Amino acid sequence: MTKKKTYTSVFLGILGLAFLYFMSTVVIPRALVTFTKAAPASKVSLENSYLIGGRILAVADGSDKCTVNVFVLDASGKGINGKIVRVLGMETDLELVSDNDGKASFGVVSSKEGQFILTATVDGIPLSKELKVTFRN
Repeated sequence: MTKKKTYTSVFLGILGLAFLYFMSTVVIPRALVTFTKAAPASKVSLENSYLIGGRILAVADGSDKCTVNVFVLDASGKGINGKIVRVLGMETDLELVSDNDGKASFGVVSSKEGQFILTATVDGIPLSKELKVTFRN
């Protein structure tokens, strides 16, 4: 093999590696973000939307928090942003707007000991799922 062919092979190899690096660090991550972003102006699927506890046991001192997450999803399972989400069942109702992932995350506190059954509404329509949180002294 001549020197010219060797240099050409090395150059093409480096060029190929640069292309792979560019694809894996720039193009593919951008495509993934684009495909996984919240669905714009989609219809809420009450069957797919849900509430889940990130932390469901706390001290009943009025400051220790249980974490309640509500996910507002469309029929294909993509998050929907800009929806008004309310959590009901505590001393006061809580309200947030869903973020770009369709998530509304609440920190729930109580000064009363006991178990509370929480429900959620999305734009005033109740979700069928419930969540039990517990506060102890």
